[in-house]
Formats: sequence, C-alpha cells, structure tokens
Amino acid sequence: MRQVSEPWWKSAVVYQVYPRSFADSDGDGIGDLGGVLARLDYLHALGVDVLWLSPIYPSPQHDNGYDISDYTAVDPVFGSLEQLDELIAALHARGMRLVMDLVVNHTSDEHPWFVESRSGPDSPKRDWYWWRPPRPGMRPGDPGAEPTNWRSFFSGPAWQLDEASGEYYLHLFSHRQPDLNWENPEVRQAVYTMMRWWLDRGVDGFRMDVINLISKDPALPDGHVTGSGMLGDGSPYYVCGPRIHEFLAEMHAEVMAEREQVLLTVGEMPGVTVEEAVLFTDPARHEVDMVFQFEHVQIDQGDTKWDVHPLRLRELKASLNRWQLGLAERGWNSLYWNNHDQPRVVSRFGDDGRYRVESATLLGTVLHLHRGTPYVYQGEELGMTNTSFTSIEDFRDIESLNHYAHEVAAGTPPDAVLAGLRTMSRDNARTPMQWDDTEHAGFTTGTPWIPVNANYTEVNAAAALADPHSVLHHYRRLIELRHTEPAVAFGDFRMLLADDDRIYAFTRRYEGTELLVVANFSAEDAEAPVPDAAAWAASELVLGNYPDAGGGPPSDPDAAGLTLRPWEARVYRRPA
Repeated sequence: MRQVSEPWWKSAVVYQVYPRSFADSDGDGIGDLGGVLARLDYLHALGVDVLWLSPIYPSPQHDNGYDISDYTAVDPVFGSLEQLDELIAALHARGMRLVMDLVVNHTSDEHPWFVESRSGPDSPKRDWYWWRPPRPGMRPGDPGAEPTNWRSFFSGPAWQLDEASGEYYLHLFSHRQPDLNWENPEVRQAVYTMMRWWLDRGVDGFRMDVINLISKDPALPDGHVTGSGMLGDGSPYYVCGPRIHEFLAEMHAEVMAEREQVLLTVGEMPGVTVEEAVLFTDPARHEVDMVFQFEHVQIDQGDTKWDVHPLRLRELKASLNRWQLGLAERGWNSLYWNNHDQPRVVSRFGDDGRYRVESATLLGTVLHLHRGTPYVYQGEELGMTNTSFTSIEDFRDIESLNHYAHEVAAGTPPDAVLAGLRTMSRDNARTPMQWDDTEHAGFTTGTPWIPVNANYTEVNAAAALADPHSVLHHYRRLIELRHTEPAVAFGDFRMLLADDDRIYAFTRRYEGTELLVVANFSAEDAEAPVPDAAAWAASELVLGNYPDAGGGPPSDPDAAGLTLRPWEARVYRRPA
C-alpha cells in the first residue's frame, strides 16, 4: 500500500508526450491535442499516473515550441484552450494528472514582452531581458564586440546585435530565444501570475525547462576559452547562479505553497551536481520536488555530445549509484533514459537489432527499479529506435542544423558531422509515434512533419498490444509492480558488483521485503556472482524479460552466481 505520509509522485510513473509527434487528429501532419485525447485510453491502460505535455503554447516554432510567444494560450497548430481543458478533465476522470512544460529562462523574440523590450533603450520592459552595449572601445557588429565571450548552446555567440539600438541581447540558446532577466522582480511576478493561472485551470504541476539557468552573475564575466576561437564557456556564471535557490524558494512560496493539492515540480538542470540537487530537492527548503540531471546521459560522450564512444557499464553504474546514494537521506531522484532531447536508449545503450526487445525491456527494468520517479518518453514502451538519416535535409532540429553548418564551415568533412548527428541528434526522439503498420504508422493521414522511422511495420503499438511478450506489456508489468510493491517506490538502494563490466545488479529493501535486480548488459550468457546467489535463485521471481522468465538452463547451486542470457533482466523477491 502507498504510504499516506508520502507525496503521491513518489510511487507514480510519468509519461512524456511530445505533441508534435504523438498523434495527428486533423491530417495536417503535425500531432495535436485532439490526437492526445484520442489516445488517452492507451495511456490509461499502460498504467501511467501523469501525462507531461511538452509545450503547446503559441510559438514561431523556431525551436519546436520551446520559443514561446504567449504563455496563456494554445497554438492553433495544436488545437485550442478548450481542448486543453477537455484533456485536463479527461485525465482527472481517469485518475491521472497533467504536468505542463514551463519555459521561463527565455521567451520567443516574438513574445510581446520582448517586442516591447526591443522597442528602444527607454522601454519600460528593457530590463526584462539582458541588454548590454558592445565591449568598451569596440563598435556594434565588430568581431568580438559582444558584451561577453559566452558560447550559445546552439553554436555561435550567446549575444545577438540589435542594429536599431546598437546593443546586444543575451540568448543562451537560439537568437530567437532571448533570456529573461530574473534579477527584475517584475519579471518574476509576471511568471508567477502565469503559473497560478495554469494551476487554477486544473494543471497538476510543472516540468521546468533549464530552470537552473535563470540566475546569472550580473557582472557577466567572460568565460574560459579552450582550443582555438574566441568563444568561451560562460556556464560558471549561469549554471546554478548566485540567486537560484532564492528564486526557486520564492516561486514555491508565491505559487505552490497555498495550494491544497499536492503538486509535482521537476526542474531540468543541466550541469547540476549531486550536492546542489540535495539542496534543490530537500523538502524542508521548498524549492522543487526533483531534478532532471544529465550526468548519466553524458557517459558515452567526449568533449561534446557529438563525440560518441561505446557505453562503459562501470561508469554508468558509478554515476547512477552516486545519485542514488546522494539523495537517499534528503531529496528525490527523477529516473529517465529518454526524452525529446535524447536519442533512443535502445539504440544508444542497448542492441536495436537482434536483441531489440530484450535490451529495451532490460533497460526499462533497470531504470524503473531504482529509487525515484520514472519518466517514460513516448514510444520508449514500444522499444522505438533511432531512425536513419541519409543527408542533412532529413533533419529538422535547430541544434543539429546549426551544428552541421558551424562544423562544415570550420572545415570538418560533412560525412563526419553527419555521423555524429545520426547517433545523437534530438530528431531521433522526434519521429512520429508508431501506432500501427498502416501508412505513416497511423500517426497522420497527411504528410508527417518529419518522416516516420522505416521500421514502423514491425515496431508499433498495435503489434505490441497483440504480443504478450512485447516491450509494451513488460512496461505495463513494471508500472504495476511500482504501484503494488512498496519496496520499489520506498526501499533503500544498494549497488552490487560495481566493477563488473556486464552485470548490473542492486537490491532494494523496505519493511521486511528485499528485491534483487540483476541484468546482463551483453549479447552473451553471463554469470551474476551476487552475494547469496543460490538462495536468490530459489526465491520468488516477480519479473523477468524473457518469455520463460527464470527458465532456460537452471543455475547451478554450486556456481558463483545466477546465469543470465543475452540482455536478460530479472527481479527477485524474498523476506528481508
């Protein structure tokens, strides 16, 4: 039974919908709210508790909706505010909740706030954004005249010249996404007013986009330059900046504190450390409930996300263990492999060929049995894979397009740039949801805004629903286990076999129950020499990812451990 003293989200599972790619109800090739409404029974049958909806606000769509031009409306491409109200009511009727994306580090350059701010230096909203003159002694537009040398996340300088005024504005992302100035209390109050407006409509919480970047060092120092070029790393001056804890505590007090219902707040925080996350998620500090950290999804990367190397399991275990232990006494973890910004995990950390089903279900098992709140990204429960990009014309994502243009201009061979894009581009996660084997995978009757993955005839929801051993049905069993076994949600965590290069193993213990999770991250049979292996092998097997879970050659009681088949995962239970 769920502990009444614990907030509901500790035993919940969240499902992220990227509306543009989920389901299209009107045939224009773009997913919409009508499509989400039509698929709610699918989500309810999966067992998820919360729907996290990526941005559906009015937007020029320069960054697929993360450039917002109106915070309190719905973009017509996705539907209407009335449809969103209908979605909230339909979710609540099913015992589910809705979390909205909150994007308040920056706005679109078409947002009325920025349009007014840009009207001139005397504008009453000039200070709502970060405006600065060029460097002393330099003219606007000269190379290196930007106020700081900071590099944008989307390539190039983080400052854009406004020729009319001769000043620059800060944009950590695209130049179409100017950063709000949270030092200005009027900005903060406008954001809080907007958040209260959504909660009054029945929204149950917020996923806060890059929320730990909202506090900048007002001195705006130059960043350290590495390698050739003039651009530097400004992150020490805006990642978890000087007033970030103050701002989030103020947000909680102004928006969440007086609400009767228990809300969910999760902050996306690139560059956050375990030590900072403990502060952010400590319930006594009243900031956010949990954070999205990036450490484990950077394990396979070199100096940049495009420099990819094979997964080293020891490093992945060390990272996740550090976060499990670091937030064990205070705070709470979010658990994810996939989202709209990450390539498909079965192609990344698994085997999307021969062992696609086995590795997808193994990855789900390992993640969901950790301590924290799991997040499922649309199609993850089907074992959807990375797609095949043949040329730069196949890509839609601004980050990918900018990176390609920047690298090719710098002399990198186009094929070498494309190799990194094929593996790591955000577009891998944004191909349409694969519903069935009809044209365009049942996503739309029109032409999809981005092509469907060619493997949709094999990998789709209709086929998965008909197969009791599919990835989908395994995810249903994982979610049910979290709802029915308190040790999954509330148990402690102890990593085993930390130095094993193939076996991921850990235990969860809670009020007289102990679980063992063992998983073979390889395409060969492997022994799992966990302590007390023979007794575990004879205990109750509550979940496995092979049709004959626990079957196959029985483990030798005299052997060092349990024998696991390629990409096999098992969960055992016994009295503690």
